[in-house]
Amino acid sequence: MPPTYDPEAPLPSESLRRLAEGNRRFLAGRAEGADDAGPETREFDAALASRPQRPFAIVLGCSDSRTPVEIVFDQGFGDLFVVRIAGNIVAPSVVGSIEFAASQFGTRLVVVLGHSGCGAIDATIESLRTGSGHDSKNIRAITDRIAPHVEDIVRRAGEARDPESLRRDAMRANVRASVDHLRHGSRMLEELVLAGRVAIVGAEYELETGAVRFFDPVPDR
Repeated sequence: MPPTYDPEAPLPSESLRRLAEGNRRFLAGRAEGADDAGPETREFDAALASRPQRPFAIVLGCSDSRTPVEIVFDQGFGDLFVVRIAGNIVAPSVVGSIEFAASQFGTRLVVVLGHSGCGAIDATIESLRTGSGHDSKNIRAITDRIAPHVEDIVRRAGEARDPESLRRDAMRANVRASVDHLRHGSRMLEELVLAGRVAIVGAEYELETGAVRFFDPVPDR
C-alpha cells in the first residue's frame, strides 16, 4: 500500500472519466483548465506553490512538442503528474518517478500515452530495416528499448505494408509494452495493481484530430 494513502483519491475509473471529458472539451474548443475563465486569462497565483500536490492521474507521455499533456486533457495546475520522455519508454528513472507519485500522493491511475507520428517510433523502424542504429549512443538507448516490442511488426510488414499503418501498429505495441513493464517491472506498482489500488492503462493521442483513445477499461472499484 502507498506510504501516504489518500482515502479521498478518486477511483481509477473516475480519473479516466475526467481525462476523457477534458479531451472532449479540448476537441470542442471549450477548454476550462484550472478555472472557468479559460487559459487565455490565467495568471500566476503564488498560492498554488503552497498547496500540497494531489494529482488525480499520472501520465507517461512522449517528449514530442506537439503532445502537451495538460492541454490535451484540459487540466490545470496540480491536476496531473506528468513524466515525458521520447517514445514514452520505461527507463529506471521513469519507473522511479511513477513510483514516487503513486506512493507519495496516493494517485490511483497511470496512463501511458503514445501518439501518431512519433519520431522515436520512426527512428526505431528505420534502424530495424537498415540494421544500423543512430550515431548517438544516447538516441540508440531509446530506440533499443523500443525495438524488441516492434521488430516482429516491422519484419512481417516487409516493404509492401502501408507505412502509416505500420507506424501506428508499432506505436500501439510500444505503448502496450510500456504498460506491461510498469505493471510487472516494479514490485511496488505490481503490488498496488494486484491490490486494486492502482490501474495502469494505455492510450494514444491522434495528432491529426486531437482525440485520445484509451486502450483498456479500468475496474469501477
